Order: sequence, then structure tokens, then C-alpha cells
Amino acid sequence: MPCVEATDPAAADKDAEPFVEVDPTGRYGRYGDLLGAGAVKKVYRAFDQEEGIEVAWNQVRFRSFSEDRAMMDRIFAEVRLLRELRHENIIALYRVWMDSERSTLNFITEVCTSGDLREYRKRHRHVSLKALKKWSRQILMGLDYLHNHDPCIIHRDLNCSNVFINGNIGQVKIGDLGLAAIVGKSHAAHSILGTPEFMAPELYEEEYTELVDIYSFGMCVLEMVTLEIPYSECDSVAKIYRKVTAGVRPAAIGKVRDPEVRAFIERCLAKPRARPSASELLKDTFFSGLDDDENPPPPSLAATEHCNPPSAPEMSGLRLD
Repeated sequence: MPCVEATDPAAADKDAEPFVEVDPTGRYGRYGDLLGAGAVKKVYRAFDQEEGIEVAWNQVRFRSFSEDRAMMDRIFAEVRLLRELRHENIIALYRVWMDSERSTLNFITEVCTSGDLREYRKRHRHVSLKALKKWSRQILMGLDYLHNHDPCIIHRDLNCSNVFINGNIGQVKIGDLGLAAIVGKSHAAHSILGTPEFMAPELYEEEYTELVDIYSFGMCVLEMVTLEIPYSECDSVAKIYRKVTAGVRPAAIGKVRDPEVRAFIERCLAKPRARPSASELLKDTFFSGLDDDENPPPPSLAATEHCNPPSAPEMSGLRLD
């Protein structure tokens, strides 16, 4: 790939930040600094030399869990999902490859310059309700796309740390699809997955539809409004489980003073039969105060039938190609 070289290479090398690693095509270069790290995946700052933009270099080292088939399936599922998805409110995947010498899976995704929504909200404590509505609507637009995708996709781990933002333009994107379920017909779930504070009661019962994401979305709105992670009054997962399954709301909801906001959150946290879809919530009067030129496009016209998550054997068959 031809690059424009500096007129004084020595001076350029002195000032340039060196790449730690370059992809096989020579297009993407990885820097040493981390953007984030999880249990199995590290995300580094990187650069697309062809487009001249910063990107995220996601790297998974297989040595640490090579015997964990379920974890391997989750990682490949995320990559396969990202390759298929194209939406302005979903993190985009640009390239993926295996590095057999280093025993790593690498994939390049777009990067949101301001990090995840949880940390961004903590840094900016004075935010208008209008701004919160804009963020919320964009999350719903991403969910609407996932839920009306063919096949339907359930995120299953939506929370504010899995939503990312470009703060300079207020653009919000859903990421971290490693626990997402690709949905077929009439399949039941056989596992409990997600972040306990954001999990819908029916997730614990292992019989659920894409509406579990709406419950999690409601908890995201609650966190954005109160700056408090739901059920932070509980000191163990067991206590969270007991409250969630008993239908006890998190203490943070008592801090929501605006009746319109509280009613909207309660709609999202309702029992499954009464819980609206993402398409329905996008039409909610909660968003009617936003500027007319910012109204989202009509929700996708797809079957309104709820989809059920796949069985574990189906998830294990996922491949990159």
C-alpha cells in the first residue's frame, strides 16, 4: 500500500508513535495503549493508514482458554455477527484475521472517541433531559435493527458499559455483542448470560425473547438519569437475583423525579407480555419533544412475532466463514 512519506524521514521517525504490530495487509497498525480490556479480549488504539482514521484493534489470545469451547464460541459469534451488521448505531467491523504465530484472533472495528457511555456520563454530570433522550433513542434504533434482523439478534448483555459514544457529535453505538443470540425458530435457551443488574427476570428462568433487551435498555436509561448502577444497594449477585425475580425495583428508581421519565422506564421494565418492542418505543411520546429534523426514520417493517434464542448446540457451530 503506497504511503505519503515525510520529506525528512529522520525527523518524522523522531516524532512518530511507533506501531507495535501491523496487520497482514499492512493497512492497520496497532499502538501499545489500551482502550479497554475484558476477561478474554483487549482493545487497543490503532490506525487505518489507507483512510487516515483511528480504529480499534481487538485482540483475543487463545492460549489462556484454548480448552474452553464455550468461550471460543462466544468470541467467534461476536465476530461473525459484526461481519453481517451494518447500522449507524452498531459498532462496525472492518477486518478480521487469525495470527497462528502469536495464537491470537484479531479484528478491526470502528472506534468511538469518547469511550463507553457509563464513563462518559460520569465525566459529564450536567446533561439535559433532551440529550439523554437523544442517546436513548439511538440505542433503541440499534436494538430495533438487531431485533428485526433476519435472523433476529438478541444482545443479552446491554448495559451502559457496552454502549459507546462519539461525544463531539453525540452519536451512540451498541457494541460488545459477544453474548448475543442468533435466533432461529422455536428454540429455547439453555444458559443464563448477562450482567445481573441489567438482566430481565425471564432471563433467569431461561425462557425469553428479544424483549429482555428492552428491560436492559430501561435499566440503561435509569443509570443515565440517576448516575447510579441499578441495584447498587445489593452487595451480592444472590441479593440482586432475589430482588429481580421478585419484581422489586432498584432503589435508584426512587431518585427519578420526572414522572414522564419514570413512566417510560417502568414501561421498559414491565412484565414480558406488557413490555413494548423497540419499534413501539421509538414512537413513544417520550421522544416527541425532540427537534423535528432529528426524528429517526420509521422503524423497520418486520414481523412483530417475538423471536426465541437458539439452543446451545447451534451456538457451538458458529464459524468465521
